[in-house]
Amino acid sequence: MAGLIRRSDIDEVRSRTNIADIVGDYVSLKSAGGGSMKGLCPFHEERSPSFHVRPQVGFYHCFGCGEGGDVFTFLMKMDHVSFAEAVERMAARIGFELHYEDGGAAPDHGNRARILSANKAAEDFFIAQLATPEAEPGRQFLGQRGFDPAAAQRFGVGFAPRGGALGRHLKSLGYTEDELITAGLLGKGDRGDVYDRFRGRLIWPIRDVTGQTVGFGARKLLDDDQGPKYLNTPETPVYHKSQVLYGLDLAKRDIARGKQVVVVEGYTDVMACHLAGVTTAVATCGTAFGVDHIKIVRRIIGDVENSDTSGTGEVIFTFDPDEAGQKAASRAFAEEQRFAAQTFVAVAPDGLDPCDLRLNRGDDAVKRLIRTRKPMFEFMVRRVLANYDLETVEGRVAALRAAAPVVAGIRDQALGIGYVRNLAGWLGMDPGEVQRAVAAQRGSAPARPNDSSEPTRPPEQEGAPNLMSLPTDPTTRLERDAVMALLQYPGHVGRELAQRAVGVAFSDRTLSVVRDAIATTLDHLESNDWVARVAEEVPAPYSTLVTQLSVAPIPERPELMATYCRGVASALIDRDLLRQKRELLGTMQRTDASADPERYAQVQRDLVRVEAERRALREE
Repeated sequence: MAGLIRRSDIDEVRSRTNIADIVGDYVSLKSAGGGSMKGLCPFHEERSPSFHVRPQVGFYHCFGCGEGGDVFTFLMKMDHVSFAEAVERMAARIGFELHYEDGGAAPDHGNRARILSANKAAEDFFIAQLATPEAEPGRQFLGQRGFDPAAAQRFGVGFAPRGGALGRHLKSLGYTEDELITAGLLGKGDRGDVYDRFRGRLIWPIRDVTGQTVGFGARKLLDDDQGPKYLNTPETPVYHKSQVLYGLDLAKRDIARGKQVVVVEGYTDVMACHLAGVTTAVATCGTAFGVDHIKIVRRIIGDVENSDTSGTGEVIFTFDPDEAGQKAASRAFAEEQRFAAQTFVAVAPDGLDPCDLRLNRGDDAVKRLIRTRKPMFEFMVRRVLANYDLETVEGRVAALRAAAPVVAGIRDQALGIGYVRNLAGWLGMDPGEVQRAVAAQRGSAPARPNDSSEPTRPPEQEGAPNLMSLPTDPTTRLERDAVMALLQYPGHVGRELAQRAVGVAFSDRTLSVVRDAIATTLDHLESNDWVARVAEEVPAPYSTLVTQLSVAPIPERPELMATYCRGVASALIDRDLLRQKRELLGTMQRTDASADPERYAQVQRDLVRVEAERRALREE
């Protein structure tokens, strides 16, 4: 085993390495004068930059959280590598040959370097396989979506053959079975049999911000493939899905330069955007856009809080117009306040995603989609209003109550005043009445995340949602009890009833976030990690609430628990059906049967349907 790296070599590598270049791969840095550069600290969440780098002396320091050190310290903390591996990585970067105390070769410090090396070898193998006859379905898939061989090469797209070809190839290069399993390239069955994780699929390499391949995304191609449509590398020492954005390695320079990032929903959408000229597009890898992703984006765009939030940059989300896309929009909006930048939503009028839009309408249509994006607040307000009948006084009042909290959340005062006027116009109400409703909500709104340079406190310490803070009115209690039943006894509720329950509109905004998370994880309703999946899906401050709801005692005897759980879920659905019935009766009263017999008949049919659903629900 080799000894320690010579001290003189360590000093030489440090002196030859520009720390600003290394830190710049993770943080957008600007000149701070006096030879110093500054940016948002990567070690804690902040709005005003307190992270300083001094290239001349080779050190960094954060005046907010106190983190500091040299280039090796930075890599050790950011990439969780040992000191020796950090030195070796920098030596390889500058082409410097290291020497060891006993004259031996470089030791293997942990398995991170081996995993990254195996991933690179696997990437090269997949790319080569795309040209084989077996990969014809993959080439057809790319061609049908407007991607030629040059596009595949640009993004490193490859093909995973069936059988154990990958494992055999990598083992022939000297990688052990354990290393390949740890890297997520091989899987192990219940009986101990080892197999290639990716088989018969199109492959995209997932790279970190520095361009190193940390994992893969695989798309199903063959009808007899029983796996999910998309399969990603599992969590490994180098791949953490909540901390990776596909395409960021290609987009980071333009994101930092243009202060704009476009968040799309898939690998092909990223490809389509970049090929169309929208080179700031990135996508999450099999998970919702969350707090860790926001931290990465904010560091790259230099998202700094100031008095003119319109000058800090743009974050543009694209969502499918279907139900899943709408829920994704709600999750993104729930985290919107974490950005100082302005947030926008871009949805194609005809419901096409960026990939299909480029295929059907060309590159200019993709650029136009991004240019014509709507502010996130306008999108969310209009989405709220769409749930109400604005032709009635009751509908307009209810819509105002629902939309006022959205407008109250606008941090830019001038922008907020403008939205009060817009909301008044959309509702056809007096601006003064709308202003009073918004002001009432603003007065009771929870504080935004810490804007200082101090490290953000844990959620439970900064007023994060919790069980005790929920209102105690009958409406909220019913919603709370139904969520508790779903989390604690999903088997008693059953998939069909659960599906209907999470489709009900909640009056409590906090519980509606948990409801949305349950809705997105219903495929795992009775799995052992059901609650953990729900907790992972909600925004970070809500995870404590999910835990509390999953352990809070339910006031019912065990032998009656199944009846209770189904009953409380049914009551929630029945409440929503009653609301529908009330609205339909109101519509019937306003409809002239002789003037519009078709509409009148349709309302009658809807009433019969709702009433039948209520009877069936009560009989069950």
